Amino acid sequence: MKHHQKTYSHLLILLYLCLLISIMSHSVAATDAAVHIVYVDKPEGDEPEAFHIRTLASVLGSEEAAKDAILYSYKNAASGFSCKLTPEQVTQLSSKNS
Repeated sequence: MKHHQKTYSHLLILLYLCLLISIMSHSVAATDAAVHIVYVDKPEGDEPEAFHIRTLASVLGSEEAAKDAILYSYKNAASGFSCKLTPEQVTQLSSKNS
């Protein structure tokens, strides 16, 4: 019986460590993101906000993720949007718009 208790306690410690590592890695990834303003050419014949969402979705993988990430869509004086991006996402987006 003592052997089983030792095994269970080791398993609990291992599960706790896995959970802790998972939480820490998620929070580190989230802290890499910073707010950026992305300027794009005004789309012709398209709603600016829809165009901004599609542009960002090409990097984030889905329109839903893009909608969640966009903080503001600029439509009047300039065309663009502000959003939170990691450095890698900035690089990807920059290469698509050049």
